[in-house]
Amino acid sequence: MSKLISQIGENLSFVLECLGIFAALFVLALLFERFVMKNRKKLGSTHFLAYTAIFSAMAGVLMFIEIPLFFAPSFYEIDLSEIPIMICTFYLGPVSGVVAELLKIIVKLVFKGTTTAFVGDFANFVVGCSFVLPASCIYHMKKSKRGALIGMIAGTLIMTVFGSLFNAVYLLPTFAQLFGMPLEAIIKMGSDINSAINSVSTLVLFCVVPFNLLKGIIVTALTMLLYKRISPLLHKGDNKLALRKAAKSGE
Repeated sequence: MSKLISQIGENLSFVLECLGIFAALFVLALLFERFVMKNRKKLGSTHFLAYTAIFSAMAGVLMFIEIPLFFAPSFYEIDLSEIPIMICTFYLGPVSGVVAELLKIIVKLVFKGTTTAFVGDFANFVVGCSFVLPASCIYHMKKSKRGALIGMIAGTLIMTVFGSLFNAVYLLPTFAQLFGMPLEAIIKMGSDINSAINSVSTLVLFCVVPFNLLKGIIVTALTMLLYKRISPLLHKGDNKLALRKAAKSGE
């Protein structure tokens, strides 16, 4: 009984930590939009929710496609779900990026569930935000192709540094605790692939760092290709919406 109570307490603590981090990221994005993005185009809440939901659904579906990596254990797999979210946050702003990151995880959990005691899903959300938020903020301070590229390069570097530290300090120990797997067993999964891996720090150095760099490079390249083509269609819809609003106000 005491063991069960302890497990419930650990899981509840993990859930509260997840909610707290989401709230902090949401508030951070909201403050940026309110005090920095002063010339942001005003869109209705229905428009915001509809497009955020569409891009979140796309991202959730892309999470089903996971690409294994030869240099990392099987639980490190690249997905391309950040591409629709990056397009969404470039279009609507940082708040939509944080919300879309959360919604894509919910979509994935509803249809696929979790194989990592929710730790991998939480990691995907937090590390994804560490990529999307800086990229979005930089882009919205200077809206241009150059601004988008600089934003995503900065996001890639921040994601790599933050993701590596977050794995070492929090995610790997938490995964070992909640999944009931000794940390040494996780390290051994890495050493079976690369004999240079013999600790948490070397696992992070040889697996997590190249994982995040590779993901950032792929997402940056594909987003740059796609957003240039999709952006005119999105803003064309904005113009139609503005005309309808103007017509209604003139009635």
